[in-house]
Amino acid sequence: MSLSFSLQQSRDSHPFLLLIIFKLLPILADSGLAPQATVSVSAAANVSSSRPSVANIGAIFTFNSTIGRVAKIAMEQAVKDVNANTSILHGTKLVLQMQDSNCSGFMGMVQSLRFMETDVAAIIGPQSSVVAHIISHVANELRVPLVSFAATDPTLTSLQFPFFVRTTQSDLYQMTAVAEIIDYYGWKEVIAIYLDDDYGRNGVSVLDDQLAARRCKISYKAAIKSGSVDRGEITNLLVQVALMQSRIIVLHTNPDSGFMVFNVAHYLGMTTNGFVWIATDWLSSVLDSTSLPSETMDILQGVLVLRQHTPDSDRKKSFISTWNKLTGGSLGLHSYGLYAYDSVFLLAHALDAFFSQGGIVSCTNYTSLRDDKPGGLNLDAMSIFDNGTLLLKNIEQSDFLGLTGHVKFASDRCLVRPAYDVINVVGTGIHRVGYWSNYSGLSIVPPETLYAKPANKSSANQHLHSVIWPGDTLSKPRGWVFPNNGRQLRIGVPVRVGFREFVSPVQGTDMFKGFSIDVFTAAVNLLPYAVPYHFVPFGSGRENPSYTQLVNLIATGYFDGAVGDIAIITNRTKIVDFTQPYAASGLVVVAPFKKINSGGWSFLRPFTPLMWTVTACFFFFVGIVVWILEHRINDEFRGPPKQQFITILWFSLSTLFFSHRENTMSTLGRLVVLIWLFVVLIINSSYTASLTSILTVQQLSSPISGIDSLKNSNEHIGFQVGSFAEHYLVEDIGISENRLVRLGSPEAYAKALQLGSKNGGVGAIVDERPYIEIFLSTQCTFKIVGQEFTRSGWGFAFPRDSPLAVDLSTAILQLSETGDLQRIHDKWMTRSSCSLDNAEIDSDRLQLKSFWGLFLLCGLACFIALVIHFVQIMVRMWHAPPPEAASNGSSISGRFQRFLSLIDEKEESPRSERRKRNGDEGSAADHQLDGRHTKRIQFDLTPNSNR
Repeated sequence: MSLSFSLQQSRDSHPFLLLIIFKLLPILADSGLAPQATVSVSAAANVSSSRPSVANIGAIFTFNSTIGRVAKIAMEQAVKDVNANTSILHGTKLVLQMQDSNCSGFMGMVQSLRFMETDVAAIIGPQSSVVAHIISHVANELRVPLVSFAATDPTLTSLQFPFFVRTTQSDLYQMTAVAEIIDYYGWKEVIAIYLDDDYGRNGVSVLDDQLAARRCKISYKAAIKSGSVDRGEITNLLVQVALMQSRIIVLHTNPDSGFMVFNVAHYLGMTTNGFVWIATDWLSSVLDSTSLPSETMDILQGVLVLRQHTPDSDRKKSFISTWNKLTGGSLGLHSYGLYAYDSVFLLAHALDAFFSQGGIVSCTNYTSLRDDKPGGLNLDAMSIFDNGTLLLKNIEQSDFLGLTGHVKFASDRCLVRPAYDVINVVGTGIHRVGYWSNYSGLSIVPPETLYAKPANKSSANQHLHSVIWPGDTLSKPRGWVFPNNGRQLRIGVPVRVGFREFVSPVQGTDMFKGFSIDVFTAAVNLLPYAVPYHFVPFGSGRENPSYTQLVNLIATGYFDGAVGDIAIITNRTKIVDFTQPYAASGLVVVAPFKKINSGGWSFLRPFTPLMWTVTACFFFFVGIVVWILEHRINDEFRGPPKQQFITILWFSLSTLFFSHRENTMSTLGRLVVLIWLFVVLIINSSYTASLTSILTVQQLSSPISGIDSLKNSNEHIGFQVGSFAEHYLVEDIGISENRLVRLGSPEAYAKALQLGSKNGGVGAIVDERPYIEIFLSTQCTFKIVGQEFTRSGWGFAFPRDSPLAVDLSTAILQLSETGDLQRIHDKWMTRSSCSLDNAEIDSDRLQLKSFWGLFLLCGLACFIALVIHFVQIMVRMWHAPPPEAASNGSSISGRFQRFLSLIDEKEESPRSERRKRNGDEGSAADHQLDGRHTKRIQFDLTPNSNR
């Protein structure tokens, strides 16, 4: 095949590269390396209906390299296996021509041009991502498929390089695996050491993106220049790394520079306890193919390494056996060797499909590109592979089982089901601690067993076996230390004007004291490592500083943390991380109060007016219901209207003392009375308890009962300068700013409350409970009214994802469990006798809302009893023949009169009916009862009723 370029495409894609190529052509012609300006066609291509006898493919890689030494043998064996299997190319012999690029972009370009002298259908390689970037431009112009088994740079995409096909895994997936390992162990910051070329830079760039998606980051990037590396440069680089905070190091280099980094790191003591080294698959390729000296293995102890996962299969085991015979055990087989082998088979299958579709390896010259100017660039020698697109299409559609597993391309032209082994260097070998796959994340079972199950990448489903870390320890390293650069943490401390019990500067020094400072110091002393820090005052000292501004300075990096009485609220947690709260807090209302003495009408105070009204109505309502239910069968509920009205009132009120003398005879009436007596018992007990408290306990009164009454009033409200209470009252409660008064000290609190709203003071103060407890310890004429209406706490603030915040939270919990936190609290929060005695004014009297369930129960019982009673009357009226007087009138009025007549009609009680059946009608008791009934005047609800 001869060389061909499209000038228009060249100018758009890579004009500088093409200019270099064109300038090189005359020079290469003198040395015999330049391609001929002729069109080379396969010997059998003249007959389109028949397959060629030979199919030529090329390979460009570095022979003398970790990957190249294995790949060369693997590809040679693959060609033999293809030619031995007549079912693949059906008689066509596959010929592989190899060229050494020596890891040089220039040499790779030259060797690719030499391939263009022959009729190669495709090129396997290159091994280096740097060389792949250069050769891919040539492949694009000549439409020659470039199949690389080792170029892992994630920016080598099919969009920019349509004729570049990667038959190995992209570093996009390898860096995703690294990021998920870091996230799995809970580390937040890492250091990346990488080779300063396309392979290193682009790989680390992807790692940065993947870490950011998991709220992690690369805190420091250290680049190593490509080519020969000086030990002094590596030493200087690692000294800078040692000064950083993170101890998680990701090493993404080539073997030469990678082993030098490990040697220098071991010399500097950076492979000991506390460090974590994660190496990409460059190290696994060396470990799989070469036996390293024991001194080198000692340096690598505890290192985590990624290796491209290839599933076990009988074919793979058979090839490993063949490999050992070919190499005599002197050279191991790594995953890149397997991918090189499969790359040959991939092209063989693609060429078979290509020839079956009538494809031929032919080229076409562009005569319009002829350059007649002096010093010509031999543009008339340019030619293009006519059927390169067809071959590329067959490559993309490949689908077969190879040594590396299922060889198939996804829509983005990456191999399907990317997966990696996670291995740990231990002793003289390696130990696999798990797997990573893009399908299920981290697991301890092979990915191929999980493909049959639904994908599950939840954090609970991520697992790895135990790892032996550097320093020969099983304990997971913390992953960070304080930077060893002589810099102390700048901890901001608010300079308060009032409530100095919490935090205040020590005069004449740069130290602070107070409750918050003692808690922080005690927590830091419990940490298993030293924390270099110094306090930096924040605030003018004339008024309390803004705590929101203090938190914002942490987010901007001015402070490394903040210690003080800092409330944990939603807006602040969005920009910083807080420790576990070390003090409970919440907003309360403080107002003046006055003592209430019991008077002559104190017995009315236990119930609210509404409660009194509803209770009285229910007494009368229950009396009416019982009268209705008992009127037909109980003579005690019959008689003249006046007598029956008095009976209703007497029966209702007497139930209050359980002294009612009227007997209930109906089942429904007894049910209603039973429920009502239970309600009366509860009300009576509550009233007695409340009245006892009123008459025996000192009562306090305040015109403000809580935040709701304060909001609805016109009283001015005081708040502490710098507190979040101002924002909360305005934005969340909806109180006008004109009603708010800024106060800065307990003395200002007391003065403003004493003056009152009408005299330039305030009617109440809203502040956090710890401040109020200090204030009330010396001011006994003010009390907390209502309930605490917010719930929060105080904590120490640090930047987002700070590991120190997590460790201090654990220390604070330990202080709480041992009781030290309470002892520190008692030291600074000593209260007087009036601070908490009756500190909260409970202005709530017994209200209807406390008893509505009882009233509802009683009301439902009455309603159901009445419904049943009236249904029974309606049934009786339906079955009984209407009287003659009622039938003479209209049907509606007659039925209504009949209904009223049945309601008022005297019915024998069940007891009387039983006595009649037993022959007891003539007893003396019954005669007396009948005599009493005959003397009683009956009340008739209907005008024509006969008794």
